[in-house]
Amino acid sequence: MPSALSASAATPPLNAPAVTPMAFVQAILLAYERRGMNPAGALAQAQIALAALLDPASRITAWQMERISGLAMQELDDEALGWFSRRLPWGSYGMLARASLSAPTLGVALKRWCRHHGLIADDIALTLGVAGDTATLCITEQRDLGALREFCLVSVLRNILGVACWLIDSRIPLLAAQLPFAAPPHREVYAVLFSGPTAFDSAPAAIRFDARYLALPLRRDERALQQMLERALPLTVLPYRRDRLLVQRVRQALAAHPAQTHGADALAAMLHVSPRTLHRQLKEEGASLQALKDEVRRARALELLLRTRRPIKQVAEAAGFQNEKSFMRAFKDWTGQSPAEFRRSRPGLL
Repeated sequence: MPSALSASAATPPLNAPAVTPMAFVQAILLAYERRGMNPAGALAQAQIALAALLDPASRITAWQMERISGLAMQELDDEALGWFSRRLPWGSYGMLARASLSAPTLGVALKRWCRHHGLIADDIALTLGVAGDTATLCITEQRDLGALREFCLVSVLRNILGVACWLIDSRIPLLAAQLPFAAPPHREVYAVLFSGPTAFDSAPAAIRFDARYLALPLRRDERALQQMLERALPLTVLPYRRDRLLVQRVRQALAAHPAQTHGADALAAMLHVSPRTLHRQLKEEGASLQALKDEVRRARALELLLRTRRPIKQVAEAAGFQNEKSFMRAFKDWTGQSPAEFRRSRPGLL
């Protein structure tokens, strides 16, 4: 599934998996039909067989989707591929990216993107909202999008998420995605399109993620933008292995759910990543799961010992230890004292 920004590379990768549903290709062909234009050249260059078009269950590779999308955008001179009541001429999404580039934080950049998108296409309205610790990017449909509805809503959400990840050079894991239409026959592809659970028949179209990403500074400049625009169609969440908030998210999960985060598997599931990805990304950030566990548990244990009269066994449990013995051993490594000795040495702090 592309980000509607630019053309793709001409050479297909070898042995790439075919997961993109033919329904998205059919949507592009409908845009050609509405303009009275022939898509045969684009289909040939994207190596999409005519016979495959007749099979709703067939799939194409990401390269093929990037290729036909990029060619269609240029031939139709419409980066929106027919979604809206007026064309978005070549360079429209690059203009939105440039307008967001000077923002001090991701939150400001996304608000600019939403506002400026409304200036070039008023068929939909994009809004960014924050409730508690959750940010929501939402699409309000302001006219009937017809047969291109699914392709439009999915593409717009993927585009803005891909741009957000690119601007801060970080993966942004989704807490959830929701779409206002019934689950399509190719619903399984949504596990690839959006990380986190996807709900259908749930209006409006939206994605949700940790609001703390909005405070991160942008890490791109004009030169990086020019390089990105040369091949922006693969701009998705998947290329971003780094998660610049992962360490904070791990700390928060360990502190909020000490009894449910003893193992890496449980913690990874809570953060919607695989255990292998969790360890790898922490290593890239110069951290380790064990060190973060020790840090969070130590802070919690010290707080409880200094500010409450809870028994040592309860302190151990609240700090995330499975038994009192392992807590006492760890605490002595941290402080050189047993928990009881530490508490007795600071009687005035209770």
